[in-house]
Order: sequence, then C-alpha cells, then structure tokens
Amino acid sequence: MQDAFCDSDVLAYIGLPVDYEPLPSTSPISFLQTHLHQLPPHITQRFSLITTPKQRTVIPEIRNRRLRHTEANPPDLGFTIAKARWPLLWQGRERRGQEEGQEERDWAVKGFLGGTKQHIGKLGTLLGDYEEEREAERVRDIRRQQATPDEFVPEEDESDSDDGVATGDLLEESPEEAKASFERLVKERFIYGLLEDIDYDAVDWNEQLDVLDERDAEERWFDEEEE
Repeated sequence: MQDAFCDSDVLAYIGLPVDYEPLPSTSPISFLQTHLHQLPPHITQRFSLITTPKQRTVIPEIRNRRLRHTEANPPDLGFTIAKARWPLLWQGRERRGQEEGQEERDWAVKGFLGGTKQHIGKLGTLLGDYEEEREAERVRDIRRQQATPDEFVPEEDESDSDDGVATGDLLEESPEEAKASFERLVKERFIYGLLEDIDYDAVDWNEQLDVLDERDAEERWFDEEEE
C-alpha cells in the first residue's frame, strides 16, 4: 500500500478523466459504490488510507464480504480469542480470568515435572490464582482507559461469580446462551465496522468473498436480525 492516496492512479486504471466527479479522494464512499467491482484489490486497498471500516459499512458489497467472512467462523472472531481481545463486550458472569487461571492449574497438574503429586503441592492453585488476578487487572485497566473522565469505573464484585445472579436481573442467560449472544454481538460489530484491533482490509478488499447474488446475502442477514 502506498504512503499517500493518488486519484490519478485510480482513475487511470478505469480509464476515467482526471476531472471525473466524484473524485475518489473527495468522495471515496460514493466512488466505491459505483466502481468497486472495476478495481482490483491492490488498488482498492488504498482506500483504507482515506476511509474507516465504519464508513465502508454503507457499501453493500463490503458489508456482504464481512458477512461471508463471519459465516466461515474465523478463529479471531471465536469466543476464546474475542473474549480476550474485547473483554468489555463480554457480559458473562464468571469472574474475570477464571478460564486463564484454570489453564494454569491444568498445566501444573499435567505438565509440571510429569504431574508428580509430591512435586506439585499447591503450585496449581497458586499459579491459577495469580493468572486470574492478572487477567482481572488487565480488564480493569482496559475499562479505565476507555472510560470518559466523568465516568466512574467500579471494581468488579467477585461475589457475583458465586451466586451467578446479578441484582435486578429478572432472567439470566445460561452459559451457552451467553456465549452464543457474545459471539453474535462480536460478529455484528465486525460487520458494521465497529471492532478495533482487527484486520478489516483482509476482508473488505477480498473479491473471493463476493457472492453471486449480493441481494440474497443482504436479505438473509436482516432476516436473521429479526428472528
């Protein structure tokens, strides 16, 4: 990708005059809505210099490419990776870091010195507790960094992890329902260009994700939204 966006390169590839309107640089979304399929990926990628993933969401072809990508269940949008990358989106009831802590305990039991009990002692519990606290502190730091100056970010109440019911909740999702809701939320936010720390370019400009009938894919997405 070039360091600067150049109108003349884009226009020349399609055979358009230099005074063509709208210019790619001044109205990139309008230009892409008309000419996306006339441009190869090595040129469309340059539009990432002058547009954001959220802005590109209004282009049906790009939105459908993202939909096709999510339908393939990519690992980076899967539960484990997504929960660690976007912890503020996860509304599960388990104490922060519980899964990471259990991994440390399992390693101590199965992997440390061959799992010999006399060498393990309380090592598994100790490592697990340390890992839980590290992950919990990481999430608290993210919440503090993303909070506005006037927004108070409370410490998490670990007692919630014991009873599994939040005050004021009338209905609580099962763990499976909570996981499915989270995965759907992550995929929705990806499609609408709202996720940070993810490579949108690899999807938005990937012609291999095009479907034969873009309208059918679009309608299928909104049908699922209404269910």
